[in-house]
Amino acid sequence: MRTQRWTLVVVCVATAMLMLDIAVVNTALSKIAGDLHTGLHGLQWVVDAYTLALAATVLTAGALADRFGRRRLFSVGLALFTVASLFCAAAGDIAFLNTARAVQGVGGAIMFAVSLALLANAFPDAKERAGALAAYGATIGASFAVGPLVGGALTSGLGWRWIFLINLPLGLVCLGITRTRVAESKDAFARRVDVGGLLTLTAGLFLLILALLRGNEDGWGSATIVAELSAAGVLLAAFLAIESRVAEPMLPLGLFRNRAFTGAQVGAFAISASYFAVFFYITLYLQQILGLSAIEAGLVYLPATIIMFFVSGATSAMGERVSGRAMVSVGLLLVGVGMALLTLAQVDSSWTIGLPGSILAMIGTGLFNPAVSAFALGSVPERQSGLAAGVNDTFRQAGIAVGVAALGALIPAGAALGQGDPSAYVGGMRDALWVCTVLCVAGAIACWRLLRPAVEAPAGRLVAEAAA
Repeated sequence: MRTQRWTLVVVCVATAMLMLDIAVVNTALSKIAGDLHTGLHGLQWVVDAYTLALAATVLTAGALADRFGRRRLFSVGLALFTVASLFCAAAGDIAFLNTARAVQGVGGAIMFAVSLALLANAFPDAKERAGALAAYGATIGASFAVGPLVGGALTSGLGWRWIFLINLPLGLVCLGITRTRVAESKDAFARRVDVGGLLTLTAGLFLLILALLRGNEDGWGSATIVAELSAAGVLLAAFLAIESRVAEPMLPLGLFRNRAFTGAQVGAFAISASYFAVFFYITLYLQQILGLSAIEAGLVYLPATIIMFFVSGATSAMGERVSGRAMVSVGLLLVGVGMALLTLAQVDSSWTIGLPGSILAMIGTGLFNPAVSAFALGSVPERQSGLAAGVNDTFRQAGIAVGVAALGALIPAGAALGQGDPSAYVGGMRDALWVCTVLCVAGAIACWRLLRPAVEAPAGRLVAEAAA
């Protein structure tokens, strides 16, 4: 029991750190831009360098963890993440910061890939695992949502470099707990590292995101952008071809014959490419258009965050009455409706304009996160829990990275940094929010169909069963 509790604590704290580092930078972007003399593209890479590195390496990290030991790799990830945080804080220019963010993302990939596998090993009982996953899901949602508040408080009170320095004591404490309190586990039949898959996936995602970020500036029909998009398509197609032929793929395509597994990935990508990605632009709106300070922008998210935290925690008790299928699908639908309400924002709106939409979206997030994690883990044998966690995290982080870049094509974000008309920024943000709404609603419909059990189980037991 003590090992279980310590494992849950260290996994949740470590996950909070890496999720915060996706969201916490949002409220510090204006200060970073001024201090490091960068524009929109540099700021977008502050987010995307981290999430791209995480998305591209999380599957390999899962395979290494299954082979060499999950506790061992989790420790390596913690150490790398903590050291990279120190370099982020010491950055003197935007290129150095974004390079350090990429290294930080690799450390985060290892932590993310192993976290669910550690929980699966520590909580073999279905009911106990459902409770652990509820806490894990609450941590993901709350960390991402409270990130702007934490970032705002640190940026306003101490300076933006402290959003990275805060990771140092947390990382060292987690590393000590992991080495002394967490049980080791591995897969006796672990896969080899898929070098070809790693290289083609990383290069393909990088070129795709690079083209999406530069498309408005260079022109979507320009030779450079067409070449980057074409090369990205070729490399991603090559990745799928390699995965279908290699003996030990990093992404076994046969897993997608399992409807529940596929549904979990569709849902993870849908919420990440929409709601989690649009956070970047909503926070710029709050600070640059409405004129809120970093701490004020963070406080805007606080009511929804508190509600979401309690909703996530309640999903374990709801599991006997509400199906996991319903939690995932209805959760995504609520997120979509919440983003539709956010389109009411105007150039001269009060900060309260976003409260109804953000609260509704966070309720949906609270329902969604624990249930989708349960499906992701429960659709593969327990010995492959590292692989399942890695695939799910790949779809999450790729969704954020691609979403930030793709939504930027709709939003003239330079207008939020004094380089254009603020009304153009707000109009583009509304367009992006409608796209995000459609993506979430489509994801909800797809998940409702894919997560349908072959034989209907009693309502509400699917989360526990998926976690078994």
